[in-house]
Amino acid sequence: MAFLQLDNLCKRYGAIDAVVATNLAIEQGEFVSLLGPSGCGKTTTLQMIAGFVDVSSGRILLDGRDITHTKPSSRGLGVVFQSYALFPHMTVADNVAFGLRMRKQPEAEIRRKVTEVLTLVRLDRHAERYPRELSGGQRQRVALARALVIEPPVLLLDEPLSNLDANLREEMQFEIRRIQSEVGITTLMVTHDQAEALSISDRVVVMQAGRVTQVDEPYRLYEHPRTRFISDFVGKANLLPGELDGAGLPQVHHCRDASLTLSLRPEKIDLLDNGVGRLQGRILTRYFLGSQWLYRIGTPLGELTVVRRNDGSAPLGEGVDVGLDWQPELLRVLAADEVSA
Repeated sequence: MAFLQLDNLCKRYGAIDAVVATNLAIEQGEFVSLLGPSGCGKTTTLQMIAGFVDVSSGRILLDGRDITHTKPSSRGLGVVFQSYALFPHMTVADNVAFGLRMRKQPEAEIRRKVTEVLTLVRLDRHAERYPRELSGGQRQRVALARALVIEPPVLLLDEPLSNLDANLREEMQFEIRRIQSEVGITTLMVTHDQAEALSISDRVVVMQAGRVTQVDEPYRLYEHPRTRFISDFVGKANLLPGELDGAGLPQVHHCRDASLTLSLRPEKIDLLDNGVGRLQGRILTRYFLGSQWLYRIGTPLGELTVVRRNDGSAPLGEGVDVGLDWQPELLRVLAADEVSA
């Protein structure tokens, strides 16, 4: 049996199904992300696990113990909220020690554990500062330290990086993974940021309209999306009409009423000289992304997106005619979306 298990977990608000028959098994020490757009049920799922939202039906099992109706304070889970919820009148050390003092642990033990966890999150030199004296990333690490110091069996992260700017957000996502790996704690994170989920998770759970639509390792999720929704939501994708050839392999079909929808990632398309390749097009617009150039190209199959590495050479200009080519094994057949968005 998995360390944390959801069995047919459901949450209903009147006639609205916020979470529908969700099944998920998370192994001890695993880092799993719930990924999806706003309103898909990911935060509600996390809050049911934490005990902040009542379960309509189904079960939550932790290490074989049914905690479905256990009070939040008795579950012993570590939770990091989107707002961090730090006490502004307390120092960093006192914020981290709060949970231990509520558990009436000896002061000497509290000091030892606080020092240990602040060293882990690289804030041991800031123990006597107040939250207002810290940067956003430092406050986020204080919240993480406060959740970890009680030595919870599971760490729950609710959009922990959403309040940070882009550069700090990227830095802190790798810091969270470092800390999680060092502690070896089972972790479930909620995010709507696909890059964040793909970069640090062992597995990603994609949710849509209250349902789990795919659970996979990040690489497989990106390379083998099951549905059109997942293909669009997890990275960028070109959707092309297609059919199976005589050998049963997908191929692009230039008829718009083709029987299949195929997904082709923008970085998998090569740009060639005009008149060469499987498809011809004209560059409509281009965008400089630093390490990449993004081109939008008009073709007989509609507008396609192509991403090329910035190798230092001059970019192709708007209005230039080009050929497009790709390896046929990089085409992915998409199933119809299982639920409406």
